[in-house]
Amino acid sequence: MLVSGQVQGVFFRAECATRARRLGLGGRVRNRPDGRVEAVFEGEADTVDRMIEWCREGPPLARVDGVEVEEEPPQGDPEFRVTR
Repeated sequence: MLVSGQVQGVFFRAECATRARRLGLGGRVRNRPDGRVEAVFEGEADTVDRMIEWCREGPPLARVDGVEVEEEPPQGDPEFRVTR
């Protein structure tokens, strides 16, 4: 998924990773050069849906203007990482 708005420099990645790990999801989150945040979640569908819903709001300092979601085949990623 891609999250746009004021989503870099507001602890979006850190909070996303904390929540995803707490929920037992695999995947990754990273800042993109265009100012958006890219996130990939792997796990049970209802748990992934919960993370997508959280991303629509983000952490308190964020302003989310848009969320683009695209389903992809799972890659078998067992842990959640913050990448560059």
